[in-house]
Parts: sequence; structure tokens; C-alpha cells
Amino acid sequence: MIGAILQVVLVVAGAPLLVGVMRQVRARLEGRAGAGVLQPWRDLRKLLRKEPIAPHGTGWVFRLAPLLLAGTALVVTAVVPLITTASPLDGVADLFAVTALLALGSVALALAGLDTGTAFGGMGASREVTVLALVEPTILLSVFALSVRVGSTNLGAIVTSTVDDPLAVISPVSVLAAVALAVVTIAETGRVPVDNPSTHLELTMIHEAMVLEYAGPDLALIEWASAIRLTVLLGLLSSLFAPWGIAGAEAGALALLVAVVALAVKVGLLGALLAAGEVFMAKLRLFRIPELLAGSFLMALLAVAASFFLA
Repeated sequence: MIGAILQVVLVVAGAPLLVGVMRQVRARLEGRAGAGVLQPWRDLRKLLRKEPIAPHGTGWVFRLAPLLLAGTALVVTAVVPLITTASPLDGVADLFAVTALLALGSVALALAGLDTGTAFGGMGASREVTVLALVEPTILLSVFALSVRVGSTNLGAIVTSTVDDPLAVISPVSVLAAVALAVVTIAETGRVPVDNPSTHLELTMIHEAMVLEYAGPDLALIEWASAIRLTVLLGLLSSLFAPWGIAGAEAGALALLVAVVALAVKVGLLGALLAAGEVFMAKLRLFRIPELLAGSFLMALLAVAASFFLA
């Protein structure tokens, strides 16, 4: 119970810092000084002080979407094994439940974009749903491939099995699943080359097109929830394929402290690596994105086939 609470607190507080670290890495590699790792927290504080404004004609869908996005992000944070494999929500710590919660948040934001009735909102919503239709099945298949040898789709059980047998990571199944999951993590979080969170160019934006009409606390909630989703997905990637340092069900205070440090280091390194890759990588054209995601889906499918063959 303490580990799960600590996990939620760490992700909630550290998610904006992760975004700040990634921005700082990009700035340094591009020859700029950067605004500092605390800038995302300053931006959230500034937005929270502003007056909430809703466009004329929008309804409850527009107002509810930020709350639903943030709520699903918090539940996923409590469920996914990041610091500890034990969770009070272990009964719903299932691969299918986590994927459904992620999809629910994305669909809520897409519906909010449609509710505005603007061209940008509709465009962003249609693009988001197109990406979602390819991302969610890939997440399911890539993690399901790892669950075959465990005999359970419980994420905690999968991570515990890898901790007990580290050599299981060195297999074709793990390699295919890791690559597929890494690609869809980039797509799910709206990073380059699928999307660019730092631009509002009409021809390229997906996520930003859906949130253009938001302002004040609602926009702060969306940005905060997006940072949490990025942190959780990078943490899940590290837990599934490099779970060393994660605490067990009966872990003490020292083990939890080690797990906190290990999670911060692993997620920080993955975030820095992702940010560094964005500097040297170009944004894909929109019609090439389904090709990339279809390739990741094929790798996940091959991972599932290989897992049954090697079982």
C-alpha cells in the first residue's frame, strides 16, 4: 500500500520534471540554453491562475474531457508496476484494463476536439483516432507476447517473472515486443516522428489540434495528464524489459527507496534518449505514420507467434 502511494506521488510530482529534462536535453543539443527543468511546473502554475474559458456552443463533453484524461492517467499510475509489483488495485492491474484506460483518455480528448465544432478540432480528432486504432492493438499484442510464458496478463506477475528470470529478456520475443512497444509509446505520447508537441503547424499537429480551444486550469490539467502518461509508459517499458531495482510485495523502506532511485534513473535516461533522438529525427509525413505503426503492429504479432512457438 505504501509503495503504491509512493509511486503515485512520485509520478505526479516528477512527470512535469521529466518533460523539463527532455526539453533541456533538446535545447542543449540544439545549442540553446533552455528554460530549465522546472519550467513545466512554472507553466502549470501560470495556467492554474488563469480564468477557465470554454468556447461558445461546447457542452459537457468539452468540460469533462480534461477530468477524464487526468483521472484515467492517475488510475493507470496506481496500477502499473513502476516502484513495486504490489498494488491495492492488483485485481484490475491487467493488460487489457490498462490499455482500455489509456484508450478512454484519448477518446475523451478526441470527442472534446469534435465538440468544439472547429476545423482544427475535427482534424486533430480524426488523426488521433487513426493513430489510436493502430497503437492500442500493438500495446495489447506486445505485452501479451510477454505474458504467454507467465500464463497471466497481470502486469505485476509479468514483471515479477522477469525479475526472477532475467535471462528471459534475452529472446526474440522480448526484442520484437520491446521495439514494437517503444514505437507505440512514441505515438501514444505524441512525440517525434509521429507528432511534435512544440509546434502548432496545421499540416503536422495531432494532439495540439484537439487542445487549441482549452485555456487556464483545463489546459493545465491536460498538459499535466499528458506528462503523466509519458512517464507511465516509459516506466512500463523499463519495468517490462529492465525491472531491476523494482520492489517486491513485502519490500521494506530501503527497498522502496532503491526502487524510487532506480525508476527515476531509468525513466530519466529513456526520456533523455527520446529527446536526443528527436533532435536528429525529422517529423514523418502524415500518410507515412500508419505505415510506421503498421510495422510495429506486425512486430508485435510476430512476437506473439514466437512466444507460442517457444513456449
